Amino acid sequence: MHVFFSVGEPSGDAYASCLMRALRTARTEVRFSGFGGPRMQAEGCHLLYPLTELALMGLTAIVPHLRHFFRLLKQAEQFFAEDRPDAVVLLDYPGFNWWVARRAKAAGIPVFYYFPPQLWAWAPWRIRRMRRHVDHVLTTLPFEAPWYAARGIRVRDVGHPIFDDIRQQVLDTAWIDHFRSRQQPLVALLPGSRDQEVHYNWPLMLDVAARLVEAEPRVQFLVACYKPAYQEWCERQLRESKRTLPIQFFVGKTSEIIEVADCSLMVSGSTSLEMLARATPTVVIYRCGWIFYAIARLLVTCASMTLPNLIAGRSVMPEFLSVGPRHATTDQVVPILKRWITDADARQVAVDELRSLRRDVMRTGAAARAAEAILQAVSVAVRRAA
Repeated sequence: MHVFFSVGEPSGDAYASCLMRALRTARTEVRFSGFGGPRMQAEGCHLLYPLTELALMGLTAIVPHLRHFFRLLKQAEQFFAEDRPDAVVLLDYPGFNWWVARRAKAAGIPVFYYFPPQLWAWAPWRIRRMRRHVDHVLTTLPFEAPWYAARGIRVRDVGHPIFDDIRQQVLDTAWIDHFRSRQQPLVALLPGSRDQEVHYNWPLMLDVAARLVEAEPRVQFLVACYKPAYQEWCERQLRESKRTLPIQFFVGKTSEIIEVADCSLMVSGSTSLEMLARATPTVVIYRCGWIFYAIARLLVTCASMTLPNLIAGRSVMPEFLSVGPRHATTDQVVPILKRWITDADARQVAVDELRSLRRDVMRTGAAARAAEAILQAVSVAVRRAA
C-alpha cells in the first residue's frame, strides 16, 4: 500500500508522523511519500519537498512563493500519474492542499482530509470545494463532525492526536524539578511556530513581561521556541530593547515548560490543547496588522480563536486579538497573569475549570482511528474497482 501525504505546517508534520506509525501498525506493508517535514521523513516518508519549511500564512507572505507552489503542484501531478498512490492524505494548509486534492481527484485517487480547514470558522462557502475534491473528512474536534455532516460531507470524528502525544511523552523530570525547586512564579511564553507570528507577537510579550516584573519582581519567564532561529531572533530583540528581564530561552522543551509553569501567555494555535491537557492557566493572544484584522472581521464566523474556548462554548482561556498600539493589549493581559501568579486561589479556580473540561473532552487513540478509517475506505474503493 502506498499513501501520499501533503503537509505544510510544523504541527501537521508531527500529526502525520503519528498517523504513519498507526498505519504501519495496522498494515506492515505500507510506504509513504509526499510533501512534509523532518518527523515524517524520520518515519520513512520519501519527501518530494520539505513543505513545512514554507509554513506561510497570509497573502503577502504567500505571493512571493507562488511560482514555487505551482512547480510543486506540477510535480505532484506527475507523481500521481507515474507512481499512483492508493490514497492521498491532506493535513491542514488549505491554500495549497485544495490544489493537491484537485489533482489527486482528477487522477482517480481517494482523497482524505485529516485536520480539515476550519470552514466552520471563516469563509464557510469553501465547503463546495470539499464536496468536489475530497472523498473523506477526518475531524479532530468534537463539534466539527456534526457541522460537516449537516452539509453533506462524508465525515468521521477521530479525535485529536495531541492527547495521544501527551499521554505517551516522557518528560525531562530533572529539568522540571530544577525549576520547581526555585519556588518562584514561573510564566511560560510561547511566541508561535511561524516567522510572522513570532515577529508580530514577541515584542508584545516583552511588553507584558516588563510590566509583570514591576508587579512581581520574583517572576521568571521560560520561553518555548519552536526552532533555534526563533530563539536567536527573540534573544536579539530582547538585547536591542535594552531591558533586563528574567527570561530564559529553550528549544525542544515546550511540554516541560507548559508542565512546570504557573501560567502561560501564548500565541493562538493548537498548543492551546496541550495547555488544556496539562491544566495550565493561559492567556491567548494573536497580534496582526490592520489589513489582516479587516479581512478577519469580514470572513470569520466563529466566536473564538482558541480551541478550548470553542470546545467549551465559553471562555476558559482569556483571548485577545491585538491590533494597533501594543499597550492596549498589554493593559488587558497583565492583570490576568498578575492575578494568577500572586493569588493562589484565583489560579486554582482557573486550573479546576481546565481540569473539568479536560475530563469531558480528552480521549486517546486518534491516530489509530484515523488509520482505521483510511484503510477501510481504501479497501472499499479497491473492491469496487475490481
